[in-house]
Amino acid sequence: MPELHVTSAANPRLKAVAALRRRRERDRTGMCVVEGFEELSLAVAAGVVPALVLHCAELMADPAAQAALLDRCRALGSDTLSVGRQAFERTAYREGPDGFLAVVPSPGMPLATLTVPRGSLVLVCEAVEKPGNLGAMLRSADAAGVAAVVAADPVSDWANPNVIRASKGTVFSVPVATGTLDEVLGWLARTGMRLIATTPDTDTRHTDADLTGAVAVAVGAEKHGLTVAALRAADTRVRIPMAGRADSLNVATSAAVVLYEAVRQRDSHG
Repeated sequence: MPELHVTSAANPRLKAVAALRRRRERDRTGMCVVEGFEELSLAVAAGVVPALVLHCAELMADPAAQAALLDRCRALGSDTLSVGRQAFERTAYREGPDGFLAVVPSPGMPLATLTVPRGSLVLVCEAVEKPGNLGAMLRSADAAGVAAVVAADPVSDWANPNVIRASKGTVFSVPVATGTLDEVLGWLARTGMRLIATTPDTDTRHTDADLTGAVAVAVGAEKHGLTVAALRAADTRVRIPMAGRADSLNVATSAAVVLYEAVRQRDSHG
């Protein structure tokens, strides 16, 4: 059967895709949208099977590579739909879309089902508010080889379009889980992981702490940082030295700095 070509954003299938911008609809369906050729490529490489791929030939910068991605999705069993430029741009979440929108199962798992290898490095994000920061931390976690990223008492869901966009699709390549702070602390205890809390209120530099072995690095909300409960539960509190007038870094930057110090230490220990 020839592929359908849609030219109206009022098409029911396009309206259903646009509805996934809303968290309530993502929670109801268990589905979300991946937007962008690079993001979808990474998600598919990580094992994600799209339910539907919308594509717009008029917006494609590299037709050959993008046709290959479409063929791969079709081989996986994904449905595909050709969409006219105006309708595609009205359905897309971001400005300047590149011709790819896909509906995929939402990332994330309950914390109780998350398992990591012994001696793993994990990132814990407590009550981080901005989806862009969560996405940026996922990119750092992916690059640093972090075993999992855990959201404690999250404000944004992992399937938020801005999380997926800022992560460049790494939300699908790094195991992600969600739980309350109490659940996260219980999980860390059961898995034998030390909790390293980032805070300006300590004398211990992040370079002076032992970040080898089974370690969870914790960062907190943009405005107030980690809660008192998280700080009290920590095995070690560390700070990043600040030579300027500001007393802290952006939370995503802080996470990257401490994670890469952990990588450095682990590399030097073989």
